[in-house]
Amino acid sequence: MQNHNDAVKDDEAVKVGNCSVENVQSFQEEAAKFPYVGDKEPLSSLAAEYQAGSPILLEKIKILDNQYIAIRRTRGDGNCFFRSFMFSYLEHILESRDGAEVDRIKVNLFLEQLDDILPGSDESISYEELVYRSRDQSVSDYIVMFFRFVTAGEIRTRAEFFEPFITGLSNSTVDQFCKISVEPMGEESDHIHITALSDALGVAIRVVYLDHSSCDSGGVTVNHHDFVPVGTNEKQEEASAPFITLLYRPGHYDILYPKPSSKVLDNVEKMIV
Repeated sequence: MQNHNDAVKDDEAVKVGNCSVENVQSFQEEAAKFPYVGDKEPLSSLAAEYQAGSPILLEKIKILDNQYIAIRRTRGDGNCFFRSFMFSYLEHILESRDGAEVDRIKVNLFLEQLDDILPGSDESISYEELVYRSRDQSVSDYIVMFFRFVTAGEIRTRAEFFEPFITGLSNSTVDQFCKISVEPMGEESDHIHITALSDALGVAIRVVYLDHSSCDSGGVTVNHHDFVPVGTNEKQEEASAPFITLLYRPGHYDILYPKPSSKVLDNVEKMIV
């Protein structure tokens, strides 16, 4: 696992760009048909999407199927990274009953306002309630918005570190980037957002890339990158893989579920950035 603070790789996210108003409205209407957070699905459902598509992507899905047991989709509304992180993080705490993690995050970020949402205590909400609340717009959007402001706060606090990457990506100042590309709901996320949120919360995030890239030797591989919080030492990095794993397809993030005790296979390569 590599500490990402040595460098931040430019994202490949597909932006709406110069699409017409009609196309944007059509996209929003289509996205609204899907819940904010879907149910768990087998990886075969992902393969079904590409049956008439790229053979490379189908081969990569086969590789993923050897290591991951399920996918959980999120709505493609521009908030998919934050929504995927939100659910995966809370689901982990709920399943692991990690009270220490609940205490840590509440103390470090003063999340008293999330007392009725954060699981892990004796009065923990059920899994069904977590899914229900994650699909409730008022609750789900509130947490997404909160994480957006946490991310913006981290970027502003460490402006000297983030400024070169922001300038190269958007030719804007740190403050402009936060106001235009981080804080507003519906703005897509790139490696800068992931880096900042991981550092702010002290939570490692693994992103697996399903795209057309392949290894130099000509074989098909699946790349991944581990975003490791600043200050994490090498021993801590090697102790375990991140408990949050997201699948990135250009412009969208979903949640992946590793098989029990699975390790990164030879044809699932770590990205060195």
